[in-house]
Amino acid sequence: MEARPRSFYFLAAFFVLFLIFLYGPTITIAILSFQGPQGGLTFPMRGVSLHWFHELFQQQAVGDIWGSFARSFVLGLMVMVTTVVVSVMGGLAFRKRFPGSAVIFYLIITSLVIPSILISLGVGLIFSQSGLTVHWSTSGFGSQLTWTLPFGLLIMFAVFNRFDKSYEEAARDQGASAWQTIWHVVLPIIAPMLIGVALFGFTLSYDEFARTLLTAGSYNTLPLEIFGMTTNVTTPVIFALGTLTTGFSLIIIAVFLITVLVLNRRRARLGSDAGKGMV
Repeated sequence: MEARPRSFYFLAAFFVLFLIFLYGPTITIAILSFQGPQGGLTFPMRGVSLHWFHELFQQQAVGDIWGSFARSFVLGLMVMVTTVVVSVMGGLAFRKRFPGSAVIFYLIITSLVIPSILISLGVGLIFSQSGLTVHWSTSGFGSQLTWTLPFGLLIMFAVFNRFDKSYEEAARDQGASAWQTIWHVVLPIIAPMLIGVALFGFTLSYDEFARTLLTAGSYNTLPLEIFGMTTNVTTPVIFALGTLTTGFSLIIIAVFLITVLVLNRRRARLGSDAGKGMV
C-alpha cells in the first residue's frame, strides 16, 4: 500500500482544527446548557439536568425571549417569500439584456460589500428623517432584503443561465401562454433551486444582527434579544436558549433539504414514467 504524503496529514490536521474552531463554540454552549440547577456559565459542570431549558418557559426577569423569537420567525418568513418572488422575477428579467441591466446588476451586488452596520444606519436614518416609524416589520424588513436579495438573484442568474429553453419552446408549441409556460413548466423545473433561495432568505434573516440593530425599533428580534441578555443574564439559561435556537435552525434546514430530496425523486420518477410511455 502506497504511503500517503506528509501534506495529506498536514491538510487533515488543519481540517480537523478548522472543524473544532467552527463547531467548538456551539458544542460547548450545548454542553453547558445541561448544567445542574447550581451550574454557572463556565466549566466544570455542576451536575447534569434540563433545569435551564425548563427555566426558559418560565417568566423571565429580563428580556422578551418568546416575543423576540416570534418576531424573528415572522420576519424570516416575510424576507423568505419576498426574496423568492423578487429573485425569480429578476432572474426572468435578466435572461435578456436591456438598457441599464449592467448598472442595475452592480447596484444590487454592491449592497453585499457595504458594511452591514452602515446599511442599518442608513435605512434607520431614512425612515426617521422621513417621519416613518422605525420598526422591525418595515425598516428592519427593508434592511434585511439588502442582504438576502443579492444572494437570491445570483442563484437565479446561475439557474436561468443553464436553463434549457427547449422546454419552454415545447410548451408554446402545445399552445401554452407565457404565464402558463412559467407556471406549469419553468417553476416546477427550478423548484429545488427556489427552495434553496427560500432557505437562504429565511436563515440569513433569522440570525441577522448588524442590519437589524438600528432598524428594529422598540422591539428586538431574537439575535438582538440574545445580545442584550449577554449583558445581564448570569445563568446557563442563555446557553439553553442558544441550544434551542440552533436546534430550530437545524430543523428548518432539514425540512428544506428533505423537501428538495422529495421533489428531485418525484421529478426523476415522472421522467422515468415518461420515458417508459415513449417506449
